[in-house]
Amino acid sequence: MSAETQIPLFVEDYAEAIRATVQALGGCKRIGSELKPDLAVDAAGRWLADCLNSEKREQLHPTQLAYIRRRARQAGVHILAAFEMRDAGYGEPQPIEPDDERAALQRQFIEHTKALAQMLQHIQALEAGNA
Repeated sequence: MSAETQIPLFVEDYAEAIRATVQALGGCKRIGSELKPDLAVDAAGRWLADCLNSEKREQLHPTQLAYIRRRARQAGVHILAAFEMRDAGYGEPQPIEPDDERAALQRQFIEHTKALAQMLQHIQALEAGNA
């Protein structure tokens, strides 16, 4: 994100949240070319600009919107996620740092492994009772 790119404090609607996010990520040409690498940069930029224009037919596919959301998270831009959360009645999004996510997954893995070991013991006890 360049120094002259200003992130709005508030957006009015979903379309504005997407547009502001794309701008904060480098603009339509940059993100359009990531979404449509088969197109020339200018054409991809025009395509994305059309997707962000409510008067045009073109629309983003949900997977493309998810890509923008993930790219924004990587860049520390939370305009879109914050709008979606507020709009749906949730609090502000809390980004998970990769180390925190790794630790949480490790804890879940350990918990599930313990549960599987308990299930195995129970199965073995049932089998021993039927033998």
